[in-house]
This record gives sequence, structure tokens and C-alpha cells, in this order.
Amino acid sequence: MNDNARATQGAETDENENRNGNGNGNENENEDRNTPETPIKLDDVADYDDLLDRHELVLLEFVTSGCGICASMEPVLGAVARSAPGAVATVNAGYVPDLADEFGVRRVPTLVVLKDGDEVARLDDGFQSAETVVEVLETHAAA
Repeated sequence: MNDNARATQGAETDENENRNGNGNGNENENEDRNTPETPIKLDDVADYDDLLDRHELVLLEFVTSGCGICASMEPVLGAVARSAPGAVATVNAGYVPDLADEFGVRRVPTLVVLKDGDEVARLDDGFQSAETVVEVLETHAAA
């Protein structure tokens, strides 16, 4: 990465942090407004536990390497992270099998919605549109 790309990336990171309420003095009382605008990558169970500690509403997307449908869901999850309530996270079931086992993941992609740590919805029948996923999250945010 060249110096210009690093500077641009740093500016984008600073801008995202400001939009996400990280120290700019304009934090919203709604804790979910402090969620990242891109999906969070969970690398282990400790990351998952930390996510649950910080967010009331969470969408987990279980994926595997080489899954074409999972790859096609990446831009969808990005749109969901920017527009829906709650935190959006991806978990590679091959790298964090304990978490995949805990949720009984048998196929990918599997989307699991958690509220206060409890599963409240699951979408595991292939590609899902951003509209569908946002609707599910909004329904459970209001409940």
C-alpha cells in the first residue's frame, strides 16, 4: 500500500469513527448507533462474547471460505450494517467451529439474529436481500 492509500484509508477510518460516535462528543443515547458501518469479523468466541456485551441486537452471518453465496452476501451485509439497527458480524464457521456448533449451523450462509443474547430469528435458506434482513432486524429491534 502506498503512502497516499494509507492516508486515504486513515482519513476514512477517522470519518467512520466520528460517524459511529467514538469520541466526537455527539454520541446518541442509543447504544446501537455506535455500531460499525461494516460487518465485524469475529475470529474467536471471545470476540463473540465481547460483541454480546456491547450490543443488545446482533446479526451473525456464518460463512465458509469458498462459499459463492456467502461471497455474494458481502455487499448485502455491508448495506445492512449501514442501515439497520444492531451490530452485524461475520463468523467463518471453519475457523470458529465451536460457535458454529453452538448455533447448530449446518449450511452457509446462515444468518442468526440475537436479542439480549437469545436467538430470535434465523435465515438459512440461501441468499437474502438487504431488504429482507433489515426488515427482520427492525422487527426485533422494536419488540
